[in-house]
Amino acid sequence: MKFSGNIAIVTGASTGVGEAIAQELYNCGLTVIVTARDSAAIEATARNMDSSGRRVFPLVADVKDHTSVENLIDYVMERWGRIDYLVNNAGITGPHGVSICDYDVADWQEVIQTDLSGVFYGMKYAIPAMLKTGGGAVVNLSAVNGMVGIAGIAPYTCAKHGVVGLTQSVALEFAEKGVRINAIAPGYVDTPRMKELPENVRRIMAESHPMKRMAKPEEVGKLAAFLLSDDASFMTGGCYTVDGGYTAQ
Repeated sequence: MKFSGNIAIVTGASTGVGEAIAQELYNCGLTVIVTARDSAAIEATARNMDSSGRRVFPLVADVKDHTSVENLIDYVMERWGRIDYLVNNAGITGPHGVSICDYDVADWQEVIQTDLSGVFYGMKYAIPAMLKTGGGAVVNLSAVNGMVGIAGIAPYTCAKHGVVGLTQSVALEFAEKGVRINAIAPGYVDTPRMKELPENVRRIMAESHPMKRMAKPEEVGKLAAFLLSDDASFMTGGCYTVDGGYTAQ
């Protein structure tokens, strides 16, 4: 894949899909700023990815806090002078199997602020920085929950639907200004957190896909890298599934 820039930010990159995306961008030769709320976790991820400390840099940021995101963008611009690529990956699922009538208001706000407002903050502050150096590309993480409804997890489903709409709207705003924005909608991904679930639960989740397995994190990572790359130069405003046929059912 070809890239015209070299500075990328990946939020929520300490493990799972975010780590896999950061790893793929690192493999492609980019300098990658990885962020998470847990300083110890993100520092360990950065060391494991790049023991030299020359091309992967850990920073602490909380995407549900707009000031934290603004400070992150300001710091990257001060230190590196540009932001070419942004991956808004950080997110939480919140409680599962809870009716909307019983869903705690604080839990609702936590999910929406992290999964939807966090994407808004990332683009709000990063896109002006990209425009200063000629443009860039953004990938936002939605989910199959952003394409279909799933009972018992309404806030997450709502947020991920919102990510798709936000991606489309912002892509139209900047289509002629050199910033491309796309979204990815993975099915269930076999992350370290998924591996902690009981085997019968893992089997049910895997078999919900027509391909009868979960996605590998690197499969999502490769699509994210492609959408950021110059090879996807005529792609903006799209939402691309990595779901083993889940949404085709």
